[in-house]
Amino acid sequence: MQPQKPDYLLFDRNTQAIFYGYQVRAIQRMLDFDYICQRETPSVAAIVAPTRNNGLHKCFFGNKEILIPIYRHFEEAVTKHPQADVVINFSSYRSAYPTTMQALETDSIRTIAIIAEGIPERYAREMAAIAKEKGKWIIGPATVGAIVAGAFKIGNAAGTLENIIRCKLYRPGTVGFVSVSGGLFNELNNIISQATDGVYEGVAIGGDLYPGSTFIDHCLRYEANPDIKMIVLLGELGGTDEYMVVEAIKRGEISKPVVAWCIGTCTKLFPGEVQFGHAGARARTELETADAKNKALKDAGAIVPKSFDELRRVIRETFNELKKKGLIPEISEPEPPPVPEDFTNALAKGTVRRPTNFICTVSDERGEDVLYGGVPLTEVIEKNYSLGEVIGLLWLKCKLPKWASNFIEMCLKIVADHGPCVSGAHNAIVTARAGKDLISSLVSGLLTIGPRFGGAIDGAAYYFRKFYNENKTSRQMVDEMKAAGILIPGIGHRIKSVRNPDKRVELLKNYAKTQFPQTRYLNFALEVEKITTAKRGNLILNVDGCIGVLFVDMLNSCGFSSEEIDEIIEAGTLNAIFVLGRSMGIIAHVLDQKRLKSGLYRHPWDDVLFRVEPPKVIGG
Repeated sequence: MQPQKPDYLLFDRNTQAIFYGYQVRAIQRMLDFDYICQRETPSVAAIVAPTRNNGLHKCFFGNKEILIPIYRHFEEAVTKHPQADVVINFSSYRSAYPTTMQALETDSIRTIAIIAEGIPERYAREMAAIAKEKGKWIIGPATVGAIVAGAFKIGNAAGTLENIIRCKLYRPGTVGFVSVSGGLFNELNNIISQATDGVYEGVAIGGDLYPGSTFIDHCLRYEANPDIKMIVLLGELGGTDEYMVVEAIKRGEISKPVVAWCIGTCTKLFPGEVQFGHAGARARTELETADAKNKALKDAGAIVPKSFDELRRVIRETFNELKKKGLIPEISEPEPPPVPEDFTNALAKGTVRRPTNFICTVSDERGEDVLYGGVPLTEVIEKNYSLGEVIGLLWLKCKLPKWASNFIEMCLKIVADHGPCVSGAHNAIVTARAGKDLISSLVSGLLTIGPRFGGAIDGAAYYFRKFYNENKTSRQMVDEMKAAGILIPGIGHRIKSVRNPDKRVELLKNYAKTQFPQTRYLNFALEVEKITTAKRGNLILNVDGCIGVLFVDMLNSCGFSSEEIDEIIEAGTLNAIFVLGRSMGIIAHVLDQKRLKSGLYRHPWDDVLFRVEPPKVIGG
């Protein structure tokens, strides 16, 4: 537990908060403030995010990354972080009431800042009453927060880091201020930093009609704090809370100089009642007008300027009077450490460069339109690019002629499915029947694709092209492959033969003969087929082999160089045609099993040859 703070002090350099809501920027701003104040511990102890799972939020503390725990439930956060006595509540106006009530009932929580505005007034009054009863503090609703210079700040209070440094909020001054307006919170920091030695503490109580804490609450804290030498109060028309300060000054409960101004004196120029931005900024009676409150404050002994424009001068004069009396101590001016700039900001400004880890020449989603191989997606849709043409853009990085893109689509259709008994479909069916999801089932099927199942397309393209380009004859190819002990990829079928030709191969050959500019590699493969089928009728050019050689014919006809074709084949592009096409069939089998609600598959014993022998005896 942290050392006990005096009653008049809500926050110090050891204060830690539980952040309710996953507000990444606000959290980082608090940590950056901690760093320039040279705090030893971050001010955010934990994050409560009901829509997220328990985990860790990664953020920066200076130039080092730290991890802040995330909890779904508030109870778990406060149990694990009893040292945190502040809740910064970024809940929506719908959730702010129950979450604040939960915090008020928690012993370890002393202060709650409610950022949301628009909370129903009866809820706001109830929260304020319970906080008073329990001796707790509420800042807000509808607040930007608060700051204790050099110690702690709430969320986005005091604005950017540049503004915080400019106002010297990284170290305490001697002025305490309280404001209704969050919008003028930063302006007061600026004014006070220029007119005095700086802010000690500033609070924006919030613009709703019933704030959880009022002017008098904070002014009395400032009165009790020996480090605060003067008070600045910025009110506005509407409400009567300023009169409580008036009475406290009259009774001598507030003896420190109070510079006060209520905004809204211009309302007397309007013919009727005026509602300003805040819910409470409306004068319902003469007593609630800014002019009446400014007069009452001045009559009580507060120092009230003639206009807001004179506020800076009056604050400076009041501070200088205190300084003449020797009531203002000398302040040592520390040098705040520079906070490293976020990489994304620096990159946007062009002040940093970093080598990339990835190169992508396929697509680009950063602009207004996604690019497929350099072609805007809107063009792909509006001009009705076919699937084959999209594959050309993404895989081959070119606009294929119509005959070529049609060929690719034909290949996808032909390889889409070959029944439930092939290894890919079989594996996927077994996995689906085991209750696994579609992705897992699909992947289990795809993992069987290789040199024995569907993976011969690349091999066929490589070997037929190799021997043709070396000016070898079909006989030489057969003999050399046999001598090397390598089966010719793309030759042979379990069922189909010369007498029972594969209709898929016939379709591919007929299309190529009528649509391709040339088919030299197909012709060479068919010469090889004559030799292999002479030995055995089922050693035909199968669908993998036909797709492989025709793909090489297509690439040649489209003008790809020999080196480019080498790269395409070596990358596995041709096998990718089988993977993409067969995925359609595998998915169909998985969905079929889900639709049929098939149970767990167990292979029958009578389909297994069991041959389990006694173990060998070794070692004597």
